[in-house]
Parts: sequence; structure tokens; C-alpha cells
Amino acid sequence: MKKILKKLLLGKTSKGAQPKFNPIQKRIQNIQSIWNNDHHEDNGIEKIVRLFLASSQLLFPGIYIKYLASKKGVEYQDLALDFYVLAKVIFPIVILINHWQSHQWLIWILIYVFLETVLYIPTLIFASDRFSKPRSYRRSMLLLLFNYLEIAFGYAVFYSVGSYLNKPFFHWFDAVYFSIMTSSTVGYGDYYPITTVGKFLVSTQALVFLFFIFLFLNFFSAKLKPKGYFDHENLE
Repeated sequence: MKKILKKLLLGKTSKGAQPKFNPIQKRIQNIQSIWNNDHHEDNGIEKIVRLFLASSQLLFPGIYIKYLASKKGVEYQDLALDFYVLAKVIFPIVILINHWQSHQWLIWILIYVFLETVLYIPTLIFASDRFSKPRSYRRSMLLLLFNYLEIAFGYAVFYSVGSYLNKPFFHWFDAVYFSIMTSSTVGYGDYYPITTVGKFLVSTQALVFLFFIFLFLNFFSAKLKPKGYFDHENLE
């Protein structure tokens, strides 16, 4: 059974040399590369934003989970990241089903991991000067789908925290339904925001998903190869 699970979850484990730099070292090198203008002659607000995005991931647990798992190998690093992403997708659903919106500490944890995903996507696009290409584009696209669901479910929790809409949700899935309809810019009129906070949430979700879909998906499908995330020559 153990061998079957290992084959299923890890596939064919690599027996070669491990990467020279761990995920934290790569992140620091990426920040240094932006600072030194190694790949882009940017300055001003562009450089400030890129430095902020590159540095932001050091504030969240994802990179440290990758670091700890990378000690056992790249497959374990991928597996640990997969479980972490799935946990972030399930977390808001658990809050909704159990009606835990009144627990403020859970909401703050959700906001914390939610921001990690929201900032990670533009980081890949705009601030990935020393990122090697993904080992699998199909895996990257699958994780992108889970990121999409995480953000949609996260917004569903935010909508259900207060009385921001024209009427309350009668079932936990009503919040998910409204969130997905908002992200797809489809409005049926059964739910709509009536408070400033509600309008702010709807506006930011629409902007996040417009950015998410039109920039990030286009970035993958066009298979652009700038220096950074898709740089196939950067094998470290």
C-alpha cells in the first residue's frame, strides 16, 4: 500500500543532484536581480512594485513549506505545495458549511492566506526575473484552477460575514453562487450589494478576476518566454 501511494503521489522520483539553491535562496536572488536591473532596465514605480511583489512571498507560509519539503526532493516540494493549495481551497468552504463567520480569528487567517494567492499571481507575471520554468505546464494550469476556486470561495466567506447584500444567504452555497457569478461578471439580480463594503468587495473581486483571467491565462496560453518564469535556460 505504501509503495502504491508513493507511486501515485510522487511518481518517478528523481535520483539526480538536488537544486543548488533552495526556494528561499531563489526568492532572495530574485529580489537582488530586480534591484540590480539584471534583466530589466526598470525604475521608479515599476521597480518599486516589482520589488514589493518579489518580497511579499517572504511574508507568507507557502515559501517556507516549499523550503522544508525541498530537503527531501523536488517531488516532495511539489507534493507539499499541492496539499497546501488544496487546504487553502477547502478552508473557506469549511467556514461556510459550519457557519464559523463569527470567529474573527478564522476570518483573519483566511484573509492572510487569501492575500498570499492574490499577490502570488502578479508576482509570477511581473517579478519573476530568476524563476525557472515550471516542471509541468499542465500542473501549473491545474494549480491555477485551484487558485481560482480559492479566491472565489474566499470572497464567498467575506460576503457572508456581514449584511452587505440586499438579502441574507439562506444556504452556505448561496454565498459561493454569488461569488462565482460576480467573478464571471454575470448578474442575475437576485443578490446585489447595498452597502459600501459590499460594493467594495464586488468591485475588487471583479478586478481581481479580470486581472487573473485575462493576464495570467493569456500569459500561459501564449507561452511567452521573457526572462524569468518561462526562461527555459535558467535551470537552477
